[in-house]
Amino acid sequence: MFDDIRSHFPIFEHKAYINSCSYGALSLEVAASYQAYLDSRFSKGADWEEFVGKNEAVRDLCAQLIHAEPDEIAVTTSASAGLNAVISAMQPTSTRNKVVLSDFEFPTVGQIWLAQEGRGYEVVHARQQGTTVPFSEYERLIDDRTQIVSIAHICYRNGAMNEVERIIRLAHERGAMVILDSSQAAGAIPIDVRALNVDILISGVLKYLLSSAGVGFLYVRKDHLKTLNPYATGWFAQEDVHAMDMHHHIPAHNARRFESGTPPIPALYAAQAGLHMILEAGVGNIQSHVRELTSRFIDEIKAMGGTLMTPESPDRHGAMIAVKSTNDHKLVAALAERNVITSCRDGNLRVSPHFYNSHADFDALMSALKDNRSLLA
Repeated sequence: MFDDIRSHFPIFEHKAYINSCSYGALSLEVAASYQAYLDSRFSKGADWEEFVGKNEAVRDLCAQLIHAEPDEIAVTTSASAGLNAVISAMQPTSTRNKVVLSDFEFPTVGQIWLAQEGRGYEVVHARQQGTTVPFSEYERLIDDRTQIVSIAHICYRNGAMNEVERIIRLAHERGAMVILDSSQAAGAIPIDVRALNVDILISGVLKYLLSSAGVGFLYVRKDHLKTLNPYATGWFAQEDVHAMDMHHHIPAHNARRFESGTPPIPALYAAQAGLHMILEAGVGNIQSHVRELTSRFIDEIKAMGGTLMTPESPDRHGAMIAVKSTNDHKLVAALAERNVITSCRDGNLRVSPHFYNSHADFDALMSALKDNRSLLA
């Protein structure tokens, strides 16, 4: 299905790049977008109408990606920036001050919430057991004191997928809101915020969305926009970006109120190009292609006697598969010497294909792993 797409990514001329969970491969289209920004700077100097237009174009594309409305999307500089902005609009109460996290969270999520303990929040963790965080952990922890359940869609360490729909239903039944971190999911699996009924979603665009560090997005369900008024703000968060009125603070009526200062303009060009590629390919098509590759990898690792650290069911993992290693950094370096690019976390090798990967990449990966079998646990 995607045989022709590899030619758009020059790295495949000399590498088997299977590391999209860390950073998506660079396409010719994204590279050209950076050049378009530079051409604009050379020819026009400062074209603020175009720059603001890029921000709006990225907003529209992010909305399409997750089946939201553009007014529900804030364009941020990272998932962390989006989370900080929305948390600035929240307050613990005397009856609800509990935040439930899980062991699957990326460190920034835990760190941001732990910083809120000084404001009166209590942070508790749903614990990982084996390769998953059991649903029973959420049943145990989410109660009538819980204000927020903040969960990773997919774990950055082992690729395991949380039972997102069940957790959201449980949280809502018990009166809590849900913040979903889809940084390891966006672009790799279909996301429909309406079907999920999630309250808030954060993500970056540098992984499976093929773009650049420096841009993220925040989704806030429309009915929450009337009550969430952030204390973190800036001129791009105003109702009229061009008002330039230092004597009044008039936040935007929509999710733009969660934006802040001057956006990362070069990265917006890249984000637009990367998002276009993903939407044109179709996330459902991407998921089907990647599942074929990850299923093969799981079967071959099991045949080698390796230890999977990711749930085997395709419904319980994303595009990343983790394998236990005796020395994960040494294994990643050994594979790189064979021109196979992967990454590691938590003692595990991480392998994360995308639509540009082929069986030839996995032939090279498996050959290199067999020659370094001693580094697999």
